Amino acid sequence: MSRYEVVFSGQLVPGADLALVQANLGRLFQANPQRIAMMFSGRRLVIKNNLDQANAEKYRTTLERAGAVVDIVVMPDEIEEIELAPAPAATEPAPAAPATVSAQSSKKLLPRDEYMAAFSEVQAPDFGIAPLGDDLQDGKPEPQAPNLDLSQFSLAPVGSDMGQAKDAPPGPAPDVSHLKLQD
Repeated sequence: MSRYEVVFSGQLVPGADLALVQANLGRLFQANPQRIAMMFSGRRLVIKNNLDQANAEKYRTTLERAGAVVDIVVMPDEIEEIELAPAPAATEPAPAAPATVSAQSSKKLLPRDEYMAAFSEVQAPDFGIAPLGDDLQDGKPEPQAPNLDLSQFSLAPVGSDMGQAKDAPPGPAPDVSHLKLQD
């Protein structure tokens, strides 16, 4: 089944106004004016790919109604060829494992192609899968209280002055003897 991509090159429907088309595409793609201006740079821009023919035609009609001319291009069918790794040779002595990885928990990688052959001597640890519900994080050690020498400190008796700032004594009462009430 063929797959298609929708390609835009900055072309407008004949008779369309550039500012109106840019505004329509801005609303359609919900993009800011700077992004829409980049679409009209003349470069080939793939708007959507990996579509079937019906959906590609829907994109074309929608964009043509907005004023933009798009092309529907068939995507090439790329089939990646995979080369299998050669079968392991008969019993071959295992190389000595590095000090950080134990020999029983490591596996030898077999190269599948030229690129992976560079990694053929890598010792990889055999990581297993923990059962459901296991705690995978290492436990944290209990925090230790710091060893402080507090022998030079002592407690003051209850009610003693601890050096707080004292309130200023209240000033003398104002002299009101010269004031009189009149009827």
